[in-house]
Amino acid sequence: MNARTTSILATLGLLAMTAVWGSTFVLIKGVVGRMPVADFLAVRFVIAAAAMLALFARPVWRLGRRQVLHGLVLGTIYGIGQLLQTWGLSLIAPSVSGFATGMYVVFTPILALLLLGQRMAGMVWLAVGLSTVGLALLSLNGVSVDLGVWLTLASAALYALHIVLLGQWSRQGEAFGLSAVQMVAIAAVCLLAIVPHAPVLPPDRSAWFAVLYMALIAGAGAMLMQTWAQSHLPATRAAIVMTTEPVFAAAFAVLLGSDVLSWRMLLGGGLILAAMYLVELMPRRGALPTEAVHHEV
Repeated sequence: MNARTTSILATLGLLAMTAVWGSTFVLIKGVVGRMPVADFLAVRFVIAAAAMLALFARPVWRLGRRQVLHGLVLGTIYGIGQLLQTWGLSLIAPSVSGFATGMYVVFTPILALLLLGQRMAGMVWLAVGLSTVGLALLSLNGVSVDLGVWLTLASAALYALHIVLLGQWSRQGEAFGLSAVQMVAIAAVCLLAIVPHAPVLPPDRSAWFAVLYMALIAGAGAMLMQTWAQSHLPATRAAIVMTTEPVFAAAFAVLLGSDVLSWRMLLGGGLILAAMYLVELMPRRGALPTEAVHHEV
């Protein structure tokens, strides 16, 4: 495949992954109301890590020591982000959590500039602004900034750091191994959060279904897809594509009858999609020269 085709496939993969994430907000809210946050995450990611190690033991073994260390660092960052986001979600509405989490689209180019010296084209900042306004229209309808919001914003900053570093460290052909190492680190972080007791298990069949779905599909599968896609996409572009998460969340809510279609959904979703369209056009114009070789650093 040529570079353009691979880029399109990576973007479509991120969109599919983001659609899965968009389906989890209400599920998570329901489960953490019946079991402790850290225990829920520990069970979820231990299952995900076990599945990935069983499937991808050989790719993990083929990783060099440096890439294993990178995977552990990435997983630790992501695991702490998951703890903060889920604790925040237990305190605030899913819609507000969706907006605060989506702020990684703002943090990502800032961190790329501060940590890597990557200067962003004006079109990137325009796309970031459009995404942020779209997120606000989709998610916010009068909100106070309390502890839950601050926890979720902190998680968004960690997700942005994960996106930037993953864009630097992911290599073509190493997605399976690097994803599995990250998942092991995430599981370790969540297990440490519940020390000294053993994890509380899901209380009923519906909770087990939610945990398994989020472990295997929204956890292991999504991490694998993100790791592969970011070996082919610049970090900021990936972040903007992933802001479609609340668009999918709103679409699921409307389709399932838990919400009604509104002008805020249409306008907010349209702005996010417009931002994604802008970053999809930029490679043709050469507007991202500093990020185009991110995976070769």
